[in-house]
Amino acid sequence: MRKLKLQVQISVDGYIADENGHTDWLVWPWTEEWTWDLELRQYFYELKKSIDTVLLSRKMAQEGFINHWSQVANKPSNPQSAFAKKISEAKKVVFSRTLKKSEWDNTVLAGEDFIKEINSLKAQQGKDIIVYGGATFVSSLIDADLIDEFYLFVNPTSLGNGLSIFKDRHKLNLVEAKGFDCGVAVLKYIKHF
Repeated sequence: MRKLKLQVQISVDGYIADENGHTDWLVWPWTEEWTWDLELRQYFYELKKSIDTVLLSRKMAQEGFINHWSQVANKPSNPQSAFAKKISEAKKVVFSRTLKKSEWDNTVLAGEDFIKEINSLKAQQGKDIIVYGGATFVSSLIDADLIDEFYLFVNPTSLGNGLSIFKDRHKLNLVEAKGFDCGVAVLKYIKHF
């Protein structure tokens, strides 16, 4: 069975964005200048090699995730282009209650029963599946016990308050912790059984 992996950048006090949804505090705030060190970039690439499907919320897709990475994929001089190509080529599933048809390449829409849809995807042949934010969508997946592996890219910043992906208590098992020169630490957790 395929695993569902969450990869998210997070503050040391557990927020993925400030109270206004801003992420300008990240070591790498998804800009053209890739401010992660080479070792963290390699870790990031290796994680992407293990997947062939990306899950997104409607809001994340419409705010430019798919279009952004498609544009970066077409810029071979950009150090992020290899990752961008992987995302562009991957099957993308956008969960929406309002969209009637997909406007993006390699993208399908999924309906309201996200639990059934994701369990069906996990049962299919292929590599693993990865999910990216936003906070509400990811929270619903965590609460439904659908995420198998958590890759928390902890940035060396505390926010005091903001948007969290953890709304309730969840027991996780730490299986890997690694610090990087740019100040980010990656904590890999699995569900507690």
